[in-house]
Amino acid sequence: MNTRRIFLRNSALAMVGMGSAPLWLTRALYAKDDAAARKKVLVAIFQRGAADGLNVVVPHGEKAYYAMRPTISIPRPSTSGDKQADAAIDLDGFFGLHPSLAPLKPLFDQQHLAIVDAVGSPDPTRSHFDAQDYMESGTPGLKATDSGWMNRALPKPAGKVSPVRAVALGATLPRALRGGEPAVALQSISTFQVRDAAAAKQFEDMYATAKDPRLQATGRETFEAVAMLQNIQRQTYTPANGANYPRGRFGDSLRQIAQLIKSDVGMEMAFADIGGWDHHVNELGPRASEGQLANLLREYGQALSAFWQDMGDRMSDVTVVTMSEFGRTAHENGNRGTDHGHANCMFAMGGAVKGGKVYGKWPGLEKEQLYESRDLALTTDFRDVLGELVARHTGNTNLQGVFPGYSPKFLGLV
Repeated sequence: MNTRRIFLRNSALAMVGMGSAPLWLTRALYAKDDAAARKKVLVAIFQRGAADGLNVVVPHGEKAYYAMRPTISIPRPSTSGDKQADAAIDLDGFFGLHPSLAPLKPLFDQQHLAIVDAVGSPDPTRSHFDAQDYMESGTPGLKATDSGWMNRALPKPAGKVSPVRAVALGATLPRALRGGEPAVALQSISTFQVRDAAAAKQFEDMYATAKDPRLQATGRETFEAVAMLQNIQRQTYTPANGANYPRGRFGDSLRQIAQLIKSDVGMEMAFADIGGWDHHVNELGPRASEGQLANLLREYGQALSAFWQDMGDRMSDVTVVTMSEFGRTAHENGNRGTDHGHANCMFAMGGAVKGGKVYGKWPGLEKEQLYESRDLALTTDFRDVLGELVARHTGNTNLQGVFPGYSPKFLGLV
């Protein structure tokens, strides 16, 4: 175990608290001026369960798509009022968004949102566990990697770094953020509190007097993170510009990431996930705008749109990227669902992202064009997308260190 890694699994561990200071003083420890405080931030979102990319970004110009999905395809774009709510939202004459992603269409039109299709991991596994592990480690097919791509992507610090430099919203630190650089996992800013001051002092003293300097550093970083998060907690936060996050864990996660970014406490990496994408049965309801996938995409799209609206001009410093471990079969199964597939789609928005375009080479859905005669074929490695964002947004050009054994090929996203 890396003893410099910070784990704040839930609010119960907040008992390792320490004395607090005003938020402005905490900020001053990590930045001399506002320009220094406003760091570039990369936010990664993981859609756990393998999202059906073909029904998220709909190839409505592909005849084979409708032939293979007679009951769960998304209807072609329509200008008819009574059908429009269930039809794909046209993007470029060939691709369209699922109707539940309507909140994202203005971002695409304004060239703030880019889509990469036929993208994913080159590893052929159809195991959720292995595929997520490979994508978060950034080393497809290699189980021995002991760190995550986001941790390795953190630029080497020139001086003191913030104890909340890398944050995940959740009960445990995700694979992507594990590694040599300190990272924090927390369930919620609002429930983060000192439970027992006496116990907290004992823990602080124990770490401070430890003989192992790495253990001392872990304790010091942990207590600093606790103090900073408690200071942020005491500030009333209201989303800006009328942003309205959907209820639920994912919306709450993005709202809290926005709060941390706008607190100017030195955050550079953030991670959130949203599960429930493994739709083997009844993927859609009686209408395309109803059912499991539609409801999940509605929450997903509303949360991303609210985050954009809330951040305002701060999005110039922020890039959001989304991913899922693999896609779904091109053919629907006998239960009006889809099974584990191969290539998928990714979204990137914010910062200097060149949006308004669907990137990647479309391989087609005819039988001879499918991967193993059943799945959307992969034409873009997910590391190409992440590598370009790491290099051109965060400024870390040592991509061999981030994705060992692989040289990302840039798509022109940024």
